Parts: sequence; structure tokens; C-alpha cells
Amino acid sequence: METATALETAACSQRQVDAAADPVDAEGPRTPHHQEAGSPALQLLPSIEEHPKIWLPRALRQTYIRKVGETVNLLIPFQGKPKPQATWTHNGRALDSSRVSVRNGEHDSILFIREVQRTDSGCYQLCVQLGELQATAAINILVIEKPGPPQSIKLVDVWGANATLEWTPPQDTGNTALLGYTVQKADKKSGLWFTVLERYHRTSCIVSDLIVGNSYAFRVFAENQCGLSDTAPVTADLAHIQKAATVYKAKGFAQRDLSEAPKFTQPLADCTTVTGYDTQLFCCVRASPRPKIIWLKNKMDLQGNPKYRALSQLGVCSLEIRKPSPFDGGIYTCKAINALGEASVDCRVDVKAPH
Repeated sequence: METATALETAACSQRQVDAAADPVDAEGPRTPHHQEAGSPALQLLPSIEEHPKIWLPRALRQTYIRKVGETVNLLIPFQGKPKPQATWTHNGRALDSSRVSVRNGEHDSILFIREVQRTDSGCYQLCVQLGELQATAAINILVIEKPGPPQSIKLVDVWGANATLEWTPPQDTGNTALLGYTVQKADKKSGLWFTVLERYHRTSCIVSDLIVGNSYAFRVFAENQCGLSDTAPVTADLAHIQKAATVYKAKGFAQRDLSEAPKFTQPLADCTTVTGYDTQLFCCVRASPRPKIIWLKNKMDLQGNPKYRALSQLGVCSLEIRKPSPFDGGIYTCKAINALGEASVDCRVDVKAPH
């Protein structure tokens, strides 16, 4: 028994030595210990210590949107040991090295485009490979720009203070959906443009509250995430807001008869004057039609006498006595006469010699 055990122990030791000297995996086919002369040496692969994996940033897990002319600089971390091989493709094809550059480091890969164009849109795929193991990540990049202008705009109708407009969508939306249209108006006098609608989604609208008597032109911009289109079509015709014709119909009314007989509202006042100093007498009369005014002195008509000057204006009657003498004293009467009657007022005038 002891001899058998010793033989088994020796055989086991020999197998361990043979296995240690054999570089091939124990599960694979065994290779003879003695190679023939001139046979190639075995190619041995390093063992994989860390499987490949890509850490895609959260911001790149959805569509990555850039504007035309902007820079794309994407840094994608990955893991793998020994260093894996990282490759990029665009829509399943190799990258255009004249426009896109790639730098691969020990633990990351950088995709760089200095000025993106719309042709750079698409799916970019990063593949990290280590032996037969690989990891992939896809990034969707969308490059957008300002939309083109609407193709045309037409003034359909004008009524009251309103105008109806129609236009057609732009041929180029800038590689993204439109946010709407901006409608502006300008009156012919000032030529200044004012916005009346923003982010309007239909291709027809009614512009209201236009000023009566003005003429208006209209234009429409298309808008997306990059902003308004650079140009806008303008209506060929002006919208003339006409003034409505107004007809005044006078209501019938009874004509009031304002005729009245003369009536003095302010009588003459007695006065005392000094010889040689001009004196004036005043009174007020109301009458319709206009009355005839007659001045009397001691019941004698003074008309035509150069010593007296009589005036009548807006119902105010005046008599000027030029350089009166003691003989000019007496009773002065003002009489007003029209077709409806007459009225008169009196006053006494005394002329004294100077002391």
C-alpha cells in the first residue's frame, strides 16, 4: 500500500509539472512537449481584466441639437483593460476625416467638428472593442438653421377696419419643425413695421383694428428654434381703410319767432356837466328787428346837427354833446322804433359855467 501511494504521488507531481510548462488552457487540446524544428511559436493573448463599457452622458441620450456653424465637441468616457480599440461611424459609414476629427485616450474618446453643417446630422456610433467583446453607444445629432421665408403672401379682402391675409409655407423649414409665423403691418405714411401676431400656426389670418384713412402693407416671417427667417414676403397690394360715408339727417324743428317790440334795458341817467367839456349819454335797447334810433332835445329832432354825434351798436345807444354851453341843457330823449312798436327814455342835462 505504501509503495502504490508513493507511485501515485509521483505521477501526480509529474502531471502538475507538465501542466505548468504547458501555456494552453487546460480545457483546450494538449500540445506535445517536444516541438518539431522550424515550427512557429504560439501567439498568446493577454488576459482581459476589465470588460469594455461606455458611459454615455445623460445629455447625449436624447437628440443633440446644434445650429449651423456651431462647434461639436463630445467627450465619451469608457472603460476596458487592457486598452480597448475605439472607432466611430456616421450613419453606418466611416467618418469624413476632412471635417470630423477623433482623439482616443486611455479612458475616453473625443468627437470634434469645428463648424457643423446640416449634412452632419445623423446617427454617430461609438464602438469600443476588446478582443471578441465590444460595447456600442449611439448619439443622434440634429443640425438646424433658420427657416426660409414663406413663399408668398396675398391680401385677400379688406372690409371696415379689417384685412384678410393668406400665405404659403416655406420650402425649407431649417431641418426642424416650425414654431409658427410672425405677421407685421406698416402704414404707408410712416413705413414703420409693427408686429400684430407672433408664433401664429395657421397660414391665413385676419388683422383687425386698422386706422381709418390709412393704407397698410403686410409681411410674414417663418420661425423655428433658430429664430425668424432672414427675409419675409410683402403684400403686393395695399389695404386702404376707407372712411365710411356719413349722412346727417337734420331733425325738423319749429322756427321760433324772436321778434319783439323795442324795450330799453338800461335807461338814460341825468347828468351835470361843465361848459366846454364833451359829454356822452348812454342807454341800452333790445328789439327785433333792429330798431331805428332817434335822439330828441326838448322834443326836437337832433338828426343832422353837427354839435351832436349819435351812435348805435349791439343795442348800446350813445349821444355825444360836443363842448356844451349853458344853452345845451334840457331834456334829452332816446326813441327806438321798429315794426312792432316803439319805446323811449328821457334824462335831464344841466350845463354849468366853470367856477
